[in-house]
Amino acid sequence: MKRKEFLVLLLLTLGALLVAGYHPFAEDAEIYLPGVEKLLHPELFPFNAQFFADHAGHTLFPNLIAWSVRLTHLPLVAVLFFWQLASIFLLLLACWELSCKCFSDETARWAGVALIAALLTLPVAGTALYILDQYVNPRNLAAFAMISAIVKILDKKLVQAALFLILAALIHPFMAAFAIFFCALLVVMQNVKRGTVGIAALAPFGLTLDPPTTAYHQVALHHPEHYLIRWQWYEWLGAIAPIFILAWMARLARSRGQRNFELLCRTLIVYLLVFLPVALILSIPPRLEALARLQPMRCLYLLYILMFLFAGCLLGEYVLKNRIWRWLLLFVPLCLGMFMAQRSLFPYSAHIEWPGAASKNPWVQAFVWTRTNTPTDAIFALGPASANLPTEDEQGFRAIAERSRLADTKDAGAASMFPPLADEWLRQSQAQSGWKNFRLDDFRRLHNQYGVTWVIVEQPRGQGLDCPYQNDVVKVCRVN
Repeated sequence: MKRKEFLVLLLLTLGALLVAGYHPFAEDAEIYLPGVEKLLHPELFPFNAQFFADHAGHTLFPNLIAWSVRLTHLPLVAVLFFWQLASIFLLLLACWELSCKCFSDETARWAGVALIAALLTLPVAGTALYILDQYVNPRNLAAFAMISAIVKILDKKLVQAALFLILAALIHPFMAAFAIFFCALLVVMQNVKRGTVGIAALAPFGLTLDPPTTAYHQVALHHPEHYLIRWQWYEWLGAIAPIFILAWMARLARSRGQRNFELLCRTLIVYLLVFLPVALILSIPPRLEALARLQPMRCLYLLYILMFLFAGCLLGEYVLKNRIWRWLLLFVPLCLGMFMAQRSLFPYSAHIEWPGAASKNPWVQAFVWTRTNTPTDAIFALGPASANLPTEDEQGFRAIAERSRLADTKDAGAASMFPPLADEWLRQSQAQSGWKNFRLDDFRRLHNQYGVTWVIVEQPRGQGLDCPYQNDVVKVCRVN
């Protein structure tokens, strides 16, 4: 990589961070980071660790982050920030390398990479995924390896491609499976005029006819993104429109003699046409409800990265060219729109939560107080849907407070992927039913049933409890 390329990619990385924001403990960080924290401090999370341990046990991500902390002797928050920047930089680098294989015009290549940088938090149809999340997670780290594997296949360096796919599988085995399938399909399409896909493509889905349990059905209701037939019409459009867009791109590439560009577009069409019917089949019969957790439509994740990279390259070559005012006319409104969308998702948190900076979010303030003022073995209850409250911004209690808690809607994500957790998730959720109307006797019931010793409640609730911490929004109360 040349010095100029490095500097431009670094600037794009910083620009992407400013647009997308950074929230290290938000959303699914609640699932991934406790695994890291428990590796660093094994005494943490003596209760309900199963709701994050299953995820942690299937990836090297917790080990990688914990190893980084031990090696550098830096705080976890600083290490997470470094890996977030590294994730963005490596993804943009892989996209640059791929654009070099498809487009000869340098302006086109940079336009493609710049578009990806601007659209990191673009929703991927109805999958509940972004191109790259605002927090460190295994998918962020695996993304560059998946794109790099495609680059190596185009270079016919299959051993190096396999090494990148192995790296992706070690970090995020689930998403790597889609990349492995695409790369295998790409090799086939390289060697035959029209690629074919055998019935073996369905093998990974391991169809069974075991009906889902009642508990798992309740879990499934929290995850409509797993079921194609529950998607909104615009999400369906986001799944089907790429077929026509890629077909147009393939024709354009053929007319221009861009063989790699055409090959990738044709392969992406076949790739999507394989997973679409599988996703539909798994969404319809009730007996297959538990299998929908395999989420075939996550194939769109890799497809969206490639499709928008190519779209940006075409815009750069045909529209933007070397006209600075055209670049500004496209990217200033686009980046502003993406920035405003992220601010609307996290209105009570700083857009970039810098390492070590005090949070302005009242829930996070309560979680930080909890981390430093309650026993390590304390068990908390916050209600089954606290993450969905308007002022909470989906900030993860376990990840910030480093304390155990009763199951909530976020834990439904773990139960959706690991069905044996569903029964316990449902029992704990039902035990918190009617949370907003809980009184002293209800909190004591949770203490007797699950050993709950602390609760976090919205103001002005908590009457009759000892509440050593409170702010304008929440109280942290002890259950005697």
